[in-house]
Amino acid sequence: MAIRNIRVDGDDILRMKCKPVKEITPRVTELIDDMFDTMYEASGVGLAAPQVGILKRIVVIDVMDGNPLVLINPEIVEADGEQVGEEGCLSLPGLAGEVARPSHVVCKAFDREMNPITVEGTDLLARCICHELDHLDGVLYKDLAIDGLHRVDLPETEEDPDEYKED
Repeated sequence: MAIRNIRVDGDDILRMKCKPVKEITPRVTELIDDMFDTMYEASGVGLAAPQVGILKRIVVIDVMDGNPLVLINPEIVEADGEQVGEEGCLSLPGLAGEVARPSHVVCKAFDREMNPITVEGTDLLARCICHELDHLDGVLYKDLAIDGLHRVDLPETEEDPDEYKED
């Protein structure tokens, strides 16, 4: 398992549509494990494969409820209600913005063994599912931000968040 580089806004791969996973291979299993390691290292709650440079429909989520999720080829089949809240993204470090999302979603996907699963989420989990699935279609939360983005304080890192300023 390894920590992978997280692609940041401006990298073309973040705007590309991902391809479905056809089968679980050792490389896919390694990617999933690396995605969890990378997400935890960056203190995130979700990560999509294109954020680590892989155009596959894979998402990992852990909203710290003791139930980390792997969603392969996910699709939202039901969404209702509305919540407006602040979002950030590991691919847009140091920025946040208010985004409207459904308050309840039902997502069909496959787990890491390609067994079909259905995940129902509300509140933070619903927001995270929507955010990460957007990544699989080349959509960034900044595209949906109600009043644009604003700066937020980041924990101290070796990187300078000013290098990611928007024009």
